[in-house]
Amino acid sequence: MKSGLVSFVGAGPGAADLITLRGARRLAAADVVVWAPSLVDAECIREHVREDAELIDLSRSATEDLVELFRRAARDKLQVVRMITGDPVLWGAVRDQVDACRRIGVETEIVPGVSQVSAAVSAVGRELTDADQSLILTRVDATALPDATQIRQFAEHGATMGVFVAAARTGQLVEELTEGGYAADTPVVVAYKTTWPDELLLTTTLGELEAAVKQRKLWRHTLFLVGKAMAPGTKARYRRAETTAEPVEEAVDATGERAARRTWWSARAGRTNRIAAAR
Repeated sequence: MKSGLVSFVGAGPGAADLITLRGARRLAAADVVVWAPSLVDAECIREHVREDAELIDLSRSATEDLVELFRRAARDKLQVVRMITGDPVLWGAVRDQVDACRRIGVETEIVPGVSQVSAAVSAVGRELTDADQSLILTRVDATALPDATQIRQFAEHGATMGVFVAAARTGQLVEELTEGGYAADTPVVVAYKTTWPDELLLTTTLGELEAAVKQRKLWRHTLFLVGKAMAPGTKARYRRAETTAEPVEEAVDATGERAARRTWWSARAGRTNRIAAAR
């Protein structure tokens, strides 16, 4: 390695065991790991990094700090891993950082990860292109919908849509989707923190979406999957996240209800402080 290596690694949607093998190998080889404890499961870091690896909390680092780290990687031939939630090429904001590395002269790579979209659709047993071969994904970072007409224009295509937006703006989202042509009975999957221990997964319709979101007191950024491909194939059942029951479309038992599935990974991660115990 002539100039060091900066790897932008997809950490997956939340659960520690959804990182790819290549991503885990990059973590194991890293001299420095940059991660956001609120977005990447601490168990994933603990499981794979070396004991002598330097850990940097992204939430406490400015852009200038990352650029200086890239310079240090080039100078000292370090292997740096920048952990990114989900898949780096979907809302990962990696382009500017990759360009900065290239200007500095340090090698880069992007290691794909499991996206939040894939995880949500898998969790409810659907297929994004089952009823329609077209898919539109969009994200609104602001708390409002600054260009609501864009959502409406996307909706006019009638394709399956994935919209990542603040749940506090659900009413406006419903209005724009309806204006774009989606009917009130259009299936919608609401996915919040998919694969985390406190995940919320809900199958509803566009007409009932706003009330369902208000009932569950959602307001942070949430993924909304809209379209015929999200139609339930079986009777609704419930997955419990902590003490709140949320409907999920799956095969049901006699009671139609069961407790949340907690993995070995999430159980361990939930017992340990994500930052203090990361090393």
